[in-house]
Amino acid sequence: MSTPCVVVVMGVAGTGKTTIGPLLAARLGVPYAEGDDFHPAANIAKMTAGVPLTDEDRMPWLDDIGAWAHGREGLGGVVSCSALKRIYRDRLRAAAPGVVFVHLAGDRRLVEERMSRREGHFMPTALLDSQFATLQPLEPDEPGVTVDVSGSPEEITERAAGALRAYERRRPVP
Repeated sequence: MSTPCVVVVMGVAGTGKTTIGPLLAARLGVPYAEGDDFHPAANIAKMTAGVPLTDEDRMPWLDDIGAWAHGREGLGGVVSCSALKRIYRDRLRAAAPGVVFVHLAGDRRLVEERMSRREGHFMPTALLDSQFATLQPLEPDEPGVTVDVSGSPEEITERAAGALRAYERRRPVP
């Protein structure tokens, strides 16, 4: 990408945000921030107990991620954040107008299989249905790309980097 931008790697739990995010950051030569690290303890406790987060639960978390993204504008960075709803992405863009989203998308069966193999993560597979129910995919007027999560992490990362390059070529110049 010509000018370093902040990329938000988004998607439902189990799509590989925590795996692809650092790989993509390394590929782009920018820092990576793990979105889960921005969650307050109360959010983690709710998810660990199998209780989906509400919009109100998510807003301070999104604000913290938005502040990180704002601080990286012009410098570049990659952060993972589910950003499942348009209003969440709008909030991130309000904090950091130049963010670009990489929506990791995949078949529910594949995502559930990958999620069930994770060890030591607070997000139970039982919350996957609520994640898919909440998900509002990127709309045509939103800055970003959708990337299929089938294949190896390296293949997905290459697909994401290629999609970002193509997006930059067709992105209107401000």
